[in-house]
Amino acid sequence: MMTKNWLRKNPQVRTIRVAAADLNGQARGKRVPARFADKVVADGTRFPMSVLNLDIWGEDIDDSPLIFDTGDADGVLKPTERGFVPMPWLEAPTALLPIWMFRDNGQPYDGDPRHALRNVLDRYRTHGLTPVVATELEFFLIDDSGKKLQVPLSPRSGKRRKAAETLSIRALDAFDTFFTDLYDACEAMDIPADTAISETGLGQFEINLMHSDEALRAADDTWLFKMLVKGLARRHGFAASFMAKPYAEYSGNGLHTHFSLLDSNGANVFDNGGPEGTAMLHHAVGGCLAAMHDSTLIFAPHANSYDRLVPGMHAPTGIAWAYENRTAAVRIPSGSPKARRIEHRVAGGDVNPYLMLAAILGAALIGIEDAIEPPKPITGNAYALDLPQIPDSWDEAIADFETSDMVARIFPPELIRNYVLTKKQERHYMAELSPEEQVEVYLDTV
Repeated sequence: MMTKNWLRKNPQVRTIRVAAADLNGQARGKRVPARFADKVVADGTRFPMSVLNLDIWGEDIDDSPLIFDTGDADGVLKPTERGFVPMPWLEAPTALLPIWMFRDNGQPYDGDPRHALRNVLDRYRTHGLTPVVATELEFFLIDDSGKKLQVPLSPRSGKRRKAAETLSIRALDAFDTFFTDLYDACEAMDIPADTAISETGLGQFEINLMHSDEALRAADDTWLFKMLVKGLARRHGFAASFMAKPYAEYSGNGLHTHFSLLDSNGANVFDNGGPEGTAMLHHAVGGCLAAMHDSTLIFAPHANSYDRLVPGMHAPTGIAWAYENRTAAVRIPSGSPKARRIEHRVAGGDVNPYLMLAAILGAALIGIEDAIEPPKPITGNAYALDLPQIPDSWDEAIADFETSDMVARIFPPELIRNYVLTKKQERHYMAELSPEEQVEVYLDTV
């Protein structure tokens, strides 16, 4: 088996982590000596199903039926097809084995976010369609050693640049040692990191991951990349954060998704040879817009998420689509018709990538299945138009997600229930914290 061979070829690895993503995208699992890894590879491991349904602090959900009602029963965690990946942010040579949860009878556990995406992809296969997905991740490098967050000292100059430096080569060069290590680590982990740019925020950067016709792998890449960036930044003496809005006065972190669809012959079904795209593209857009309001809780899962979704701050607030217009929630980029695709711009950097891709691709598929016609594409500034709005509060997003017919067509009932219970508990306890205390919670976690 490939996973066993990887350890044989990497005898320097003495310990492994086995970890699955919970509903918040947090890695939950165990540390195992490498000499016992063969047993984990062959038989999997076990931990309670409730572990994938913890709140952002890692606490049990108070009224979860997964705990006392079922005796806090175990699930079986099996390796994903990814196999072992190194963890270059740790000092000791260590490998991560991604796992996902099944029931004792072999059925996938519906509360596992990776299975939620797999369910959506299985539905695409019944239509003879394959999504091709790429993600763009924004994050801040932050010195959080004092009472106030600030951009770290440049390792090159020893100075702080207290200004946004959009597409600045100087800003990238200031942290060249970090980015060099990051790209080397991505290569070691087989994460397809492409272009890096400096963004509009204070110490903010964006890295694009290359497109993949394996959407589960694209989600894995995104999940692993977030883990890597945060861990590697700490090794360099500062923090990296994907939280939606660490600085009130600057734009927040987005996580934009580009996707197209291939038919059984490998042809892009969004390509009609021109800039407008096919009827199937329009229907996919229609589905994304129709589900957007009710699925906002996936794209903005935390209290801090709603600080990002404000007009005029480079995050969409109106539900609309457009050609080559970054003020719209859904954008159709220009370029070669062969690469015609949809860009979904709502999600913050603080999302769970598995749930995010499931929500986007699931909505697009509903649009295709129901032949949903979108409204006319907008032109000009979306913030200045009278448009249906994305929820601007956590309360509204939780309520609409819980009762939505569209959401129920994308996610299984158990996942919806667990996710809503998680968010209600987090909302309750976050209300007791000051904004500064909330930042402390989110800075390293999301």
